[in-house]
Amino acid sequence: MKKAAIVGAGLGGLSASINLASKGWDVDVYEVQSFPGGKAAEEYLDGFRFDIGPSLVTMPWVFKDVFETAGKDVDQELTIIKLKEICTYYLSDGTYLKAWSDLEKFGTELEKLSEGSHRSLQKYLKEAEKAYKLGGELFLTKPIHEVRTLLKLSTLSKLIRFAGIHPISTLNKINSKFFEDPRLVQLFNRYATYNGSDPFQTPATMLIIPFIEYNGGGYGIKEGIYEIPKKLYKAAVDLGVNFFFEEKVKKINIENKKITGITIKSKFRDYEVVISDADVLYTYEELLELPRAKKAKRYRKLEPSSSGIVFYWGIDQTFEQLSVNNIFFSSDYPAEFRAMFENRTMPQEPTVYVNITSKLTPSDAPDGCENWFVLINAPANDNQDWDNIVSNAREAVINLISKRLGVNIVDHIVTEGILTPPEIERRTSSTHGSLYGISSNTAKAAFFRHRNRSKDIKGLYFCGGSSHPGGGMPLVILSGKICAQLVDKYSGE
Repeated sequence: MKKAAIVGAGLGGLSASINLASKGWDVDVYEVQSFPGGKAAEEYLDGFRFDIGPSLVTMPWVFKDVFETAGKDVDQELTIIKLKEICTYYLSDGTYLKAWSDLEKFGTELEKLSEGSHRSLQKYLKEAEKAYKLGGELFLTKPIHEVRTLLKLSTLSKLIRFAGIHPISTLNKINSKFFEDPRLVQLFNRYATYNGSDPFQTPATMLIIPFIEYNGGGYGIKEGIYEIPKKLYKAAVDLGVNFFFEEKVKKINIENKKITGITIKSKFRDYEVVISDADVLYTYEELLELPRAKKAKRYRKLEPSSSGIVFYWGIDQTFEQLSVNNIFFSSDYPAEFRAMFENRTMPQEPTVYVNITSKLTPSDAPDGCENWFVLINAPANDNQDWDNIVSNAREAVINLISKRLGVNIVDHIVTEGILTPPEIERRTSSTHGSLYGISSNTAKAAFFRHRNRSKDIKGLYFCGGSSHPGGGMPLVILSGKICAQLVDKYSGE
């Protein structure tokens, strides 16, 4: 039987293991943590449950596909709930609006705010759909670094036309073209943060992100987001995948540019195929011990995506005006991104995201309470004074939310947990604690992430958020699928 090792049991590694095992491979997965999921985890604090990491499900067909590959029915494994209100936005001028999954209803909501914006939304999403159909789907589902993929005429044609969509424009510029109201420009600029990027730099083709969300909907999981890796892990085990938790891979062994195996502690284990679900730079520098490799040098020069500071707050009352997902916008969005990407520091007034799963799952909080997952985008870790940054950020977050809601939130926080970029880096080995690998602040970085199959080392493959097609739950799961397809295709060559 063909055998492969996977380093990491994040969603990418879980997806790769399921896709490979379904093709008859003997798969061993090694995970340094005591649980599967990678950045998707959960935490309990004084009777409150919190998802750590991802909080919104999009592209539900991706989840259906991976469970079907494992011989499971996703609807039997997860209770997926389509959110009527995808998000409630608290705008910088004190107004608010709800982003409804019903596009007509959402358009009407926008029209109340700004005359003509309903029609603008329709035109915008039509343009976004064109971009998605031309190249978005291709980039998300195909191994675009492979010559065999690129040589297909249909692929080349789509790539050329996709490259011609607003080739030198940014997401902010394209949003400003379609929406006259700066509040709506800010709302749609926010989608750059879905992959840790700057809307004033990331290419205009990133408008495919809001298209995916508004065309396909936003979803929650009744059992909690962490139920996804838990059920994928169980599905993989049912397929015969072997998991080794609290097992740190010290080295990926190579000889004559070929994989020979891995080293666990002081023991060598023989494999001809190794898939790294770890961060790309960590893989080169630590696991392969090749810090001077061309790929490592190139990757080190690239700008990392943003990281995040997360506050887990147990709140002793309920807020009916809030949805499952809520955004409190800052008053100066450009300054926010300049601070993070140019100065590597926190803005004085950050935009705040609040996710409250107890609105879907009341058992996530005690009676009469809510569990607030409070996220602010943060610069990648570069040995900043995080104690001071977190203290100032906490005060800014409390002030902003309290002002918008008209309630002094600090009086209602009964328990608290904090997650910082250095801790994210320590837990997940992500370079600089970045949440999505490299940023997508250039077209090349956005659409040509690290390839899934190494062309320098035979038998070495990559999946996860720092490799193609990128970060975020559905993309990482697709990364594992693409990776497994390549492994199975090239294993005999």
